Amino acid sequence: MLSLSNVDSFYGRSQALHDMTVAAPEGAILGILGRNGVGKTTLLRTILGLTDRSEGQITLGDKPIARLATHERARAGIAYVPQGRMIIPDFSIRENILMGGFAAGGTRRIPDIVPELFPYLIENLDRPGGVLSGGQQQQLAIARALACKPRVLLMDEPTEGIQPNIVAQIEDIIIRLNSEFGLTILLVEQNVHFVRRAAKAFAMIEHGTAVESGAIETLTDEMVNKHMAI
Repeated sequence: MLSLSNVDSFYGRSQALHDMTVAAPEGAILGILGRNGVGKTTLLRTILGLTDRSEGQITLGDKPIARLATHERARAGIAYVPQGRMIIPDFSIRENILMGGFAAGGTRRIPDIVPELFPYLIENLDRPGGVLSGGQQQQLAIARALACKPRVLLMDEPTEGIQPNIVAQIEDIIIRLNSEFGLTILLVEQNVHFVRRAAKAFAMIEHGTAVESGAIETLTDEMVNKHMAI
């Protein structure tokens, strides 16, 4: 579904990804693992064309997208739930969700899936996004991404900074988006237990490249200790 082959990515003159080669199976979750600062977020930003420059091949389905502008990649079916959520605090819940529809083009509307997944948001559409809890803001960020009508969802640390009683709900929603609604998901996540439960495949990132990858059953404790232990 989504693959990168020999991709280098840059912020100014600084190279952040080196010969990155990863592939997300269609209709599956690919877990992206690694220590902080090794290039996981840059990988997602490169897929969307949000770094200063990149080289190499990025393919969505059978379509090369590496030369497309960010909005063209979004309209091709890629949506992003960024680290820190980045909702607009003065916008209402409704406005934040509908903003995601700009990326898809056409009529902007709240996706039919949102009331089922996030009933609180639908019951409070006129509340400002800035008054929501961290977990509710994460729900809003996911709903905003769904308004893009994506085929592929990029999720960067979706359980980070969320109250523990909400984390399990967010995890279950991510699994449902994949298993029930068929979204291909690239999931950057530090929680190895959750990645093992949710993902079909993994890629371990270090120094801006994939040093280990494969079926999730091949992710060993030795790999985790070697590449994620502090």
